Amino acid sequence: MQRLSILKFLNNKYLAFCLAGTFLVLSILLGISVGTVAVPMETIIQIIIAKVFGANALALIDPMYSSIVLNIRLPRVILAGLVGAALAIAGAAFQGLLRNPLADPYTLGVSSGASVGAVLTLFFHLSIPFVGIFTLPLLSILFSLLTIFLVLTFARKIERSMRVETIILTGIIFSSFLGAFISLMIALTGDELRQIIGWLLGSVSMRGWEYIKIILPFFIIGSAILIFNAKELNAMSFGEERAQHLGVNVQKRKLIILTAGSILTGAAVAVSGTIGFVGLVIPHLARILWGPDHRNLLPLSILTGSGFLILADLLSRTIISPTELPIGVITALIGAPVFAIILLQRKRMERRG
Repeated sequence: MQRLSILKFLNNKYLAFCLAGTFLVLSILLGISVGTVAVPMETIIQIIIAKVFGANALALIDPMYSSIVLNIRLPRVILAGLVGAALAIAGAAFQGLLRNPLADPYTLGVSSGASVGAVLTLFFHLSIPFVGIFTLPLLSILFSLLTIFLVLTFARKIERSMRVETIILTGIIFSSFLGAFISLMIALTGDELRQIIGWLLGSVSMRGWEYIKIILPFFIIGSAILIFNAKELNAMSFGEERAQHLGVNVQKRKLIILTAGSILTGAAVAVSGTIGFVGLVIPHLARILWGPDHRNLLPLSILTGSGFLILADLLSRTIISPTELPIGVITALIGAPVFAIILLQRKRMERRG
C-alpha cells in the first residue's frame, strides 16, 4: 500500500515535471561549478544573467570565472545535455513503438550506422559543398536512416507483417555487422585512427559552441516530430492491430517515428561519439516513475536524460582528475547494473502477478 501511494504521488504530472526540471537545473549548476577550479553557484548565476541581459555587467565579475564558465564549461554542459536528451527521447520512442524495454538506437543498429557515417567523414575529411560544419551530422544521419531502412526492408523480407521481435533481431544483426566493419577499419589503418577510437568511446570534451550549433536544429526537429506523434505512440504501445482499429496508419507512423529517432541518434553520435545505455535505461526509469503515457514520458525523458548525461560527464572528468575518462565508459558502468536490477525487479513482479 505504501509503495502504491508513493507511485501515485510521483505520477502527478505537474510534480513529475517539477522534479525532472529541478534535477536538470541542479545537474547544470553542478556541471558548471565542479572542476579543477571551483566556481561558486551564485557566480554562475550572475554570469549567466549578465550574459543574457547585458554584457556590461560581466565587467563586475572575475574574468577568470567568466572565461571558465562561458568558454569551457557552459558549452560542454549544454552539449552533454542535448546529447543525453536526444538519446533518451529516441530510446523512449523506440521502446514504446516496439513494446520492448530492450529497444533503443543501439539494439536497432541505428547508432552503429551513424558511427560508420561519422568515422568515414572524419577519416576521409569529407565535406559537402555549401554545407560546411553540418557535413558530419548529415552523413551520420544519412547512414543511420540507411541502416534503419535496410533493417526494415530485411525484416519485411523475413516476415511481411514485420513483427517487433523480427525488427529487433534484424537490428541486432546489422549492429553487430557494422560494429565489426568499424573494427576492421581501425585494424587496417593502425595508428591513423587512434583519435577516432577515442571519439567512438564517447566524449563531449573540448567541443565548444560550434558543436551545439551542429546538433541543435536536428534535436529540435526530431524531438518535435516524436512529441507530435505521442498519441499514436500510446496507441501502438497496446499493439499494432489495436492501433489500426483506433484509426492509426501504423506503417506510416512507424516509419515517421523511426526516422525521427534516427535523426536524433545520428546527430548525437556525430557530436559526441558512441554513448550507450542512455536511450535504454533513462526511458525505462522514467516509465516506472511516471507512467507510460508518451505525452508526458517523451518530454520527461528529455529532462532526465539531459541531467543524467551532464552528471555522467561531470563524473568522467573528475573521478580520476586530471585524467579524463570517456563518457561512454561511465554510462556503461552506471547503466549496465541499473538495467540489470530493473530486469530482475520486472521478472519478480511478473512471477508475483
